[in-house]
Amino acid sequence: MATDLTAVVRAAQAGDEAAFRQLYRTLQPGLLRYLTALVGADAEDIASETWLQVARDLASFTGQEFRAWTVTIARNRALDHLRRERRRPAVPVPVQELGELPATSDTAERASERLGTRAAIEMISRLPQREAEAVLLRAVIGLDAESAGRVLGRRSGAVRTAAHRGLRRLAAELRQQGDPAVPVTRPVPS
Repeated sequence: MATDLTAVVRAAQAGDEAAFRQLYRTLQPGLLRYLTALVGADAEDIASETWLQVARDLASFTGQEFRAWTVTIARNRALDHLRRERRRPAVPVPVQELGELPATSDTAERASERLGTRAAIEMISRLPQREAEAVLLRAVIGLDAESAGRVLGRRSGAVRTAAHRGLRRLAAELRQQGDPAVPVTRPVPS
């Protein structure tokens, strides 16, 4: 799932705008899903802040795993956002006022495109945080256990275990909802 971005990163560091666009197009969908599970509706704002920092610090990037570096920036931005939200909770806008805002695109089309993804992200976000982050980093972003462990500050084995437990919980929930496509898993001998 994860592709080697080394050449593209080098080109972007040299000022190639097309390479930076390719990095964005490759990483943004998974990054946005990850952030949606962490911060909900504010995911696009956090993703924008992430890409601003990536663009600012790209020249100084010297690591091996650009994808993990980007997710680390996003995670730090998301955690900062959540801390700010706890200190200063937002005041909700009455629904009646939202009806007066103009739509920027065809709402029905966007809703049908995102229904499956949104439902999956909502299910993942209901997992315990350690499991949700591990599943998102491994399955959505495409990081290996070692890279995900660096992002989360945990050992790769702990990330593998958390991802496995999270995926088992998701499968159980889908079976409980009556999804026939979910196979019954048997415990793996230790």
